[in-house]
Amino acid sequence: MGIRVLIADDQAAVRRGLRRVLDGEPDIEVVGEAADGLAAVDAAARLAPDVALVDVRMPGLDGIEVTRRLVAGPRPVRVVVVTTFDLDEYVYPALRLGASGFLLKRSGPALLIEAVRAAMVGDSLISPSVTVRLLRHVTGAGGPAAGERQVLGGTGVHGGRSGDGPVGEGGAAGAAGGRRAARGGPAGEALTEREIEIAGQVAAGRTNADIGRELYISPGTVKTHVASIQRKLGVRNRVGIALHAWEMGYPSPRDVR
Repeated sequence: MGIRVLIADDQAAVRRGLRRVLDGEPDIEVVGEAADGLAAVDAAARLAPDVALVDVRMPGLDGIEVTRRLVAGPRPVRVVVVTTFDLDEYVYPALRLGASGFLLKRSGPALLIEAVRAAMVGDSLISPSVTVRLLRHVTGAGGPAAGERQVLGGTGVHGGRSGDGPVGEGGAAGAAGGRRAARGGPAGEALTEREIEIAGQVAAGRTNADIGRELYISPGTVKTHVASIQRKLGVRNRVGIALHAWEMGYPSPRDVR
């Protein structure tokens, strides 16, 4: 069975363009379209898509509210925000609410297809230009004060899937940073040393297989740790883990490939 996709954008030409790209993929099926936010929520409830491509600026409900409703609904949908606008006021809320990706419309068809497939398997993809700009926030280059930063991890600067970066030296850096701030999330449970290390690796853009090779454990064991980290932090996906890891100061931006 293919990946069922819903397209939500108020511009008919954009919807046609996205559909044309996705319809050419044998493993992807566009099951519906919506021209406004309310219609997108209704269509998702009716059509049960796996992934929704959601524009930020739509009548009825904006893309941020649509993301919130789709991700938190009784039948959660993986959301990839696809927009012309890469403003922080859109990026941060969307990812905070559990969006599985944030793409600029100019990113091109290859990245769009990859984002849909990544979302389906629980990975994340962010447009390269957005990632680079947000990394500058991490280092303080033109960003807000440290106490006010809301930063993004989980994808390499190349803008590939959250696990496409090569294995580097992030394990030690991640663990060291974690030891400085080994706190958990809403569940009230602190992360273990191993979980801190893995959270740093996730934020550095590494797959379960990459992390397993780096730490000499199986990908299945990594997957179990990732699930535990998500539960403790109260986040829905690897982007949420990465956000926490970046806010705690690990890994350092140079570890992100």
